[in-house]
Amino acid sequence: MRHRKTGLKLNRTASHRDAMFRNMVTSLFKHQRIKTTDAKAKELRRWADRLITLAKRGDLHARRQALAIVREKDVVHKLFEDAPNRFGKTSGGYTRVIKIGRRAGDAARVSIVELVSPKTVTGKPKKKPAKKKEITTAPKVKVSKSETEAEKEIITEAAEESKDQAAAEVTAESAAEEKVTEEKKSEELKDSPTAPEKDGISPEKSK
Repeated sequence: MRHRKTGLKLNRTASHRDAMFRNMVTSLFKHQRIKTTDAKAKELRRWADRLITLAKRGDLHARRQALAIVREKDVVHKLFEDAPNRFGKTSGGYTRVIKIGRRAGDAARVSIVELVSPKTVTGKPKKKPAKKKEITTAPKVKVSKSETEAEKEIITEAAEESKDQAAAEVTAESAAEEKVTEEKKSEELKDSPTAPEKDGISPEKSK
């Protein structure tokens, strides 16, 4: 059985393989991205994720474990300073592999390994919900019953006064029309030849 034998052999001895990945992970944290073959890139992600987890822990024992792997002290110090702020909100997925084609010499598949930026880790920013417009309504005024009754009385009085004025105008118009009709009748009687005689003298005799 093949217990506790994770990782790829890559046709190398254990010492050669460890030295190679120690150099590669140091270059990755120093330059933020490196170019290598697909098989090495996939294996390198395991090393990088382990070191970032140690850096997020941040205690002295974790720092000594990282120094046992990474070749340069400055790279370890920078990693432990930046990792909590850069990768603190996520648990995994600190690196990504981008395939770029084949190598010119032996046609081996080549990829780029790079550290994920904070924007990619956090994802797309959430849209803020649109603020609802506040509709201002006029405050309701409480009116007492006595005030409403007084207003009703004033309205009824005004209505009665308007009715009385309208009736008076109608009677005045009817009286004026009667006078006009009486005057017309009197003028017609004067102009007619059969008008009544005055002082016993007919209109024919006067001629």
